[in-house]
Amino acid sequence: MKRSEIREHIFKLVFCGDFHPSEEIPEQVQSYFEELTEATEKEHRYIADKVDRIKERVPEIDRRIDEVAQGWKTPRMGKAELAILRLAVYEMLFDEEIPVKVAINEAVELAKKYGGDDSPAFVNGILAKLA
Repeated sequence: MKRSEIREHIFKLVFCGDFHPSEEIPEQVQSYFEELTEATEKEHRYIADKVDRIKERVPEIDRRIDEVAQGWKTPRMGKAELAILRLAVYEMLFDEEIPVKVAINEAVELAKKYGGDDSPAFVNGILAKLA
C-alpha cells in the first residue's frame, strides 16, 4: 500500500475519533481493520500506532493550530478539515520520517478529496504558518 493510501486511512480514523468517546476508539479501529483487507498486519499496526500518537497529542496539536488560525479556532472548524490538520501538524512537528513539504502537500490533497471547495486553501494557509 502506498504511503498516501496509508495516510488516508489514518485520516479517516482520526476523523472518526471526533464522533466516539476515547474508550471506544480501540474498538472502532478494530472494526475499521476488519473491512481493510488489502492492508498487511504491519500496515495495520503502523496505522493504529500513528492514530494513537496523534490522539495523545490532540490538545497540543489543537493549541498550535489555534495559535495560527486567525478567526477560526478548532471548535469552529469542519471535522474533515480539523482531522486533516491534526494529521498534518502531527507529521510536521513530531514525525521525523515525514518531510514538512510532504505533510503539507498530502494534507492539501486530502482536503481536495474530503473537504469543501475552500478547504485546500484553508488547510494550506494554516500549515504554511506552522512550517
